[in-house]
Amino acid sequence: MNLSGEHKALCARLGHAFRDPALLVRALTHPSFATETRPSNQRLEFLGDRVLNMVMAEALFHADTGADEGQLAPRYNALVRKEACAEVAREVGLGDALKLGRGETLTGGRRKEAVLADAMEAVIAAIYLDAGYGPARHVVLRLWGDRLTRAADRVHNPKSALQEWAQARGLGLPEYVELGRDGPAHAMIFTVEVRLSNGATERAQANAKRQAEEVAAQALLARLESTT
Repeated sequence: MNLSGEHKALCARLGHAFRDPALLVRALTHPSFATETRPSNQRLEFLGDRVLNMVMAEALFHADTGADEGQLAPRYNALVRKEACAEVAREVGLGDALKLGRGETLTGGRRKEAVLADAMEAVIAAIYLDAGYGPARHVVLRLWGDRLTRAADRVHNPKSALQEWAQARGLGLPEYVELGRDGPAHAMIFTVEVRLSNGATERAQANAKRQAEEVAAQALLARLESTT
């Protein structure tokens, strides 16, 4: 199978030359374009998600040998979530190479976050099947770039991370509400609740109001990302 000019350009941006071009074409075939003889990318998406998970878990494990599971988990969630995959897909121009049905094209499928994220995972699987884990890992780490470092920053700045998460979904700014103060002045305990406009909330307590806000933000963000 010969690749189109657009697909060849995508290979250059991905940094991988396919020995079996049919794998790339399948990875870019949305269900709306699929037929009995032209399968969609859904099975590849399933596999690519697992490959991405392994690459990121391994990279984080080796990048910060002093981090415990509680620190690594939210960084991992930030790196493998659909939003991150879609962001990378946009950076490599994946949308332009997608094979979409007419209806999906007319409704802006090339820009849809879910469509882009699924295709990005499918492309990862295609590289894995074409060349093995090592080359797939190399491509993923190159494309994700400094996101691994920024994932650690998100943990250190949970309020900013939660704000980014909420605004990306049109939820506006998180609201922090002080629910109470207890104890003597030298050992005050602050209780704070963070609220999103979709009804999601989380409470936390700490010796400083800002610290309580950060703990609540981190807890809410971890819960939200684990369910998306």
